[in-house]
Amino acid sequence: MSDVVIDILQGRVRDLGGGEMVRRVLPIGHRLMVGPWVFFDHMGPWNMTPGRGVDVRPHPHIGLSTVTYLFEGRIDHRDSLGSVQTIVPGDVNWMTAGRGIVHSERSPPDERAKGVRVHGIQSWIALPADEEECAPAFTHYAADRLPRAARDGARICVIAGEAYGLRSPVVTHSPTFYVEAKLAAGARLKMPAGYGERALYVVDGSVALGAQRFAEGTMPVFAAGAEIEVLAESEAHLMLLGGEPLGARTVWWNFVSSRPERIEQAKADWKAQRFKKVPGESEFIPLPETR
Repeated sequence: MSDVVIDILQGRVRDLGGGEMVRRVLPIGHRLMVGPWVFFDHMGPWNMTPGRGVDVRPHPHIGLSTVTYLFEGRIDHRDSLGSVQTIVPGDVNWMTAGRGIVHSERSPPDERAKGVRVHGIQSWIALPADEEECAPAFTHYAADRLPRAARDGARICVIAGEAYGLRSPVVTHSPTFYVEAKLAAGARLKMPAGYGERALYVVDGSVALGAQRFAEGTMPVFAAGAEIEVLAESEAHLMLLGGEPLGARTVWWNFVSSRPERIEQAKADWKAQRFKKVPGESEFIPLPETR
């Protein structure tokens, strides 16, 4: 660690249950959040034989927004609001759970027939305490709506928030930023300033900050107010994220809340099947403790 890098998180390999492996970076035992970001999974790349595909069965959320961002492949989103949306690389699916929502994510039939390849990031953002019980919502933002720039060997897409003089149209509930950056070997990139907590994740390649090197699967977390400029040691693919802290949160399974008793209520509601269902889907995933 240093006065600039206050934490280094390593993606831990997790099996989602069907052989699909992810690198889970957040939450980790000693660090639950970076700004409002409370969950960060690096999915894939998954290469599936014809006939197989992604099948994330209907499951519930409360107290958060989910953000799906793909580099490769396609996924069909369905939720209990009746939303049906195929997400492709560069698009943003932003689902706000609020007081409760259920959704599924599956490979489209034509992808499944030819053999699925999926690569991307699944992340969650905690909601401010006074908005945790807001009405659930889903919004899709096509890739061509997101602001992009190319400068000094770096290609930048601002997925959410404001950075590098660009502002995303994605509506957020608290000050935050989320940026995809692709750097040529030897390129330099400064982290956005003006946010209380900031981190980057190395999807591919490696970058250096002074004498410190960060390789694929690593998330350095930076000191507040520090000026950060990373150097790409090779071609590098990065995700930059952060924002203002929201205070302590409880995270259990797919539920996030500032009130532990609210988690207990969500457990009871799911067990009793009081959540609204995804139209056309009947599968039910028991709570982890009762599987």
